[in-house]
Amino acid sequence: MKPAEEIEVSAREISCDGGGGASSHPRIFLNMGDKEFIDCPYCGRRFVLKEGPDVATAH
Repeated sequence: MKPAEEIEVSAREISCDGGGGASSHPRIFLNMGDKEFIDCPYCGRRFVLKEGPDVATAH
């Protein structure tokens, strides 16, 4: 199944609130861990880690 929307991000820890409108939901925080993407369990948005040396990592 194709994700609802794909968003490129530069950090492994992100938050999602559904983007407002009809698909909005409570803000949740997601951590990719060692993966290159994570899907929001509420709205199905897929957050994909950008390639390159400027990718932020958690401390």
